[in-house]
Amino acid sequence: MDILTAFLADLSTWLWGWPMIIMLLGTHLFLTIRLRVPQRKIWTAIRLSVTTDKQAKGDVSQFGALATSLAATIGTGNIIGVATAVSLGGPGAVLWCWFTGVLGISTKYAEGLLAIKYRVKKPDGEMLGGPMYALERGLNMRWLAILFCVFTAIAAFGIGNTVQANSISLLVQETCGVSPHITGVVVALLVALVIVFGVKGIARVCMGLVPFMALFYVLGCVYILWLNAAYLGESLRLIVDSAFNAHAAGGGFAGTTVMMAARYGIARGLFSNESGLGSAAIVAAAAQTRNPVRQALVSSTGTFWDTVVICALTGLVLVSSIIAHPDIDYTQGGALTKAAFGKIPVVGTFILTVGILTFAFSTILGWSYYAEKAIEYLGGRRLIKYYRVLWIVAIYFGSVMQLSIVWNLADGMNAFMAIPNLISLLLLSGVVASETRKYLWSGRLDDYGD
Repeated sequence: MDILTAFLADLSTWLWGWPMIIMLLGTHLFLTIRLRVPQRKIWTAIRLSVTTDKQAKGDVSQFGALATSLAATIGTGNIIGVATAVSLGGPGAVLWCWFTGVLGISTKYAEGLLAIKYRVKKPDGEMLGGPMYALERGLNMRWLAILFCVFTAIAAFGIGNTVQANSISLLVQETCGVSPHITGVVVALLVALVIVFGVKGIARVCMGLVPFMALFYVLGCVYILWLNAAYLGESLRLIVDSAFNAHAAGGGFAGTTVMMAARYGIARGLFSNESGLGSAAIVAAAAQTRNPVRQALVSSTGTFWDTVVICALTGLVLVSSIIAHPDIDYTQGGALTKAAFGKIPVVGTFILTVGILTFAFSTILGWSYYAEKAIEYLGGRRLIKYYRVLWIVAIYFGSVMQLSIVWNLADGMNAFMAIPNLISLLLLSGVVASETRKYLWSGRLDDYGD
């Protein structure tokens, strides 16, 4: 078991090292150029995300689809993950993380567009889509679509289930003294009550939970930045300088290099917003939208909120806190985050606790939908009820187990998910550009598609 754990850890480290960084960042840059910088339309995209279009085809509103994808995307990685990047790569990692999010908007746009373009309608009216349908219907590569679904189903049990349940149980045990066994049962029952209603039930809960949890956490960040207002200018200079100049880090970060800042910042940004993994496209296919480009724009806001806003806020909070309080231990991501939020009188730890709990719970909900659609593609609707039972049972076991091996396995499967999806994005980039020309560049966003 120790040998297997070490092997999976090494494999995960390699997969999420420079090979994956180059593949994902290269795709982000290529699509940004080919699609004429769709980031320019981010405010139009935000407006569309809160616009209801009940006359359009789909199972849930565009905001419901966005909330579900954000529920799966915004997780502990936005809090602890950014802190880890700062600890290992120095303040400059924050800028690289943010830069990755800006470029990743293009990739998430393309994923959302292909999800609508190649989605299928079942006899009962339910919409199905995602990278597997783009690969099958757009490229006639069903074998690769099957691989994507296999990797998705396996990865979901790790990053989307047991790892999140374990984070919840450990946090509740540390703060409230509640046994992980009790927490595991409660979380499993709560998830079961939601997923039994399918995508509409998941979307309904996420539409209420995601805005609350994001606003709650952002307000906490804003308060800390207000406390550290005198150090914000210095923090921004340090972040920018450290991203391009190893000697500028100074102090406790003197050992970090530009390469370290770039590697950890880019890797955390890519992993956090999931642009390129193809997961968010699965729920984007269920959106009520009149043409593929409208949903593509809405999907792109997921990366904007996740990385460009929330990860950037977290990074600025952490760096300014280190400068304001030199006694803070910045060498461990979890300890750094806890110390930064601990500076908020009385409620600081509570805000961090609620943030992590809601982020982790919502991630379980979002990934449950991704996993179900992958299983349905592989074996049909009849397998869903059995998969749901396994999903709920796994939540309990995840709450009470040590999960280092599961975490590393999930990391590896996430990387393998990205490869088929990136192939579809690159080979179908001409389709994405053609649809964008038809609706966005020609000013016909309100037109209905075929």
